[in-house]
Amino acid sequence: MLSSPWHYFTDPVLQSPTLGSMLMCLSSALVGVIVFLRRRSLLGEALSHATYPGVVLSVLFMAAFFPLSSDMMALAILIGAFLTSLLGLWVIEKMEHKFRVKNDAALCFVLSVFFGVGVLVASRIQFTHALWYKTVQIFLYGQAATMTDIHVWLYAVLAALLSMVLVFLYRQIQMTIFDRDYSRTAGVPIRSIDTLLFLLLVLAIVIGIRSVGVVLMAGMLIAPAVSARQFSHRLWAVFLYAAVFGALSGFLGNYLSVELPEWGTRKGWGWDFSLPTGPMILLSASAICLLSLLFAPRNGLVSRLWRILRFRKQCMGDNLLKYLWRLGDDGCSTVAAIKKWQPLSFVQMRLLIWSLKRQGWIEEGSAHTLRLTRDGRLKAARIVRLHRLWEAYLVFLGQGAEKVHRSAEEMEHIITPELEKQLAELLGDPKRDPHAQPIPSPEETL
Repeated sequence: MLSSPWHYFTDPVLQSPTLGSMLMCLSSALVGVIVFLRRRSLLGEALSHATYPGVVLSVLFMAAFFPLSSDMMALAILIGAFLTSLLGLWVIEKMEHKFRVKNDAALCFVLSVFFGVGVLVASRIQFTHALWYKTVQIFLYGQAATMTDIHVWLYAVLAALLSMVLVFLYRQIQMTIFDRDYSRTAGVPIRSIDTLLFLLLVLAIVIGIRSVGVVLMAGMLIAPAVSARQFSHRLWAVFLYAAVFGALSGFLGNYLSVELPEWGTRKGWGWDFSLPTGPMILLSASAICLLSLLFAPRNGLVSRLWRILRFRKQCMGDNLLKYLWRLGDDGCSTVAAIKKWQPLSFVQMRLLIWSLKRQGWIEEGSAHTLRLTRDGRLKAARIVRLHRLWEAYLVFLGQGAEKVHRSAEEMEHIITPELEKQLAELLGDPKRDPHAQPIPSPEETL
């Protein structure tokens, strides 16, 4: 049986890694929303790799001059990573604006060169300072499980700082992200806002590499932002969703890295391995992102496919009602005749008939004949009215009468009552369409 999730907030050993990871992921997610919406997602990848030479050189410096000051090692690494990340950001900006290098080329250059320098120096430390080389590897791949209360406070301060910046500068940040030209005319200090946001990005990356590592840090910036974007089009809501998804990823990464191996052992499956917390955090964020892309209520793939299928069913139902309406008051049709008019499989036809009968628009008689009910005739008359109103409108705009039918076949399914009223007023409530066919009056429709 898996442990209770609350155990991870009370256990002395698990509490600090769990809270630290959640706060770190929350901070990264907030910064990641800005990077994602600014379409600078690769910037996080480049800057996270740019921290690696700072980490390695800091370890080398401390090992050479302060070999016994292990307490200062963590602070020196953060400072070194911060400086080289800022240097990488400065190089990217200079390459783009001074040397006219494309953004993607500048990012790839900084990522490969800085990371290559870090690997080069790390390969030297591997033989000269083997003990310190292990410290370097921690920041390369992350080691969230060894975080202490100091890391929790550090991440809490960063999360509070980011939250305060977003609250007090929300309007300026929103304008800077979505309309920089208007921001300039409105007097928003764009350069200062950009500088502040880039500094927060660098700070979030530098602090976060302790948990998920240099290689995986970019994923923690982008995955929660992509997930949040599927649930809302409002910026404040995207920030809120991203923060929740980020914190949830941090918790799930710690929870699964501990519980899955123990669960496999208790089942007697002979699992004899451990799951690193940092990669599990990123895998959790990726799983949330995938589920959001598939099942988000508005923008998820499954939701969109369902809306498409539902709209197609509505179109087929409307077309069947029109077909029966054109047969006249006493007209009816057999299922076989309808299938010749609109080829459908047996299952599709039965589902369509069942749906229209359930809504009370048709009734099925003997010999598989279909007939409109009173409500069905009113509903069909409204569809025909919308079709012919739209044809009249297109002719009013100057199109030929022979070219308007196809467009009306599509628009008749989506014209709202408000648009119908506007069309009738604009056209003077016409009685006939461009083909001299009568347009049903509003009293004849449902």
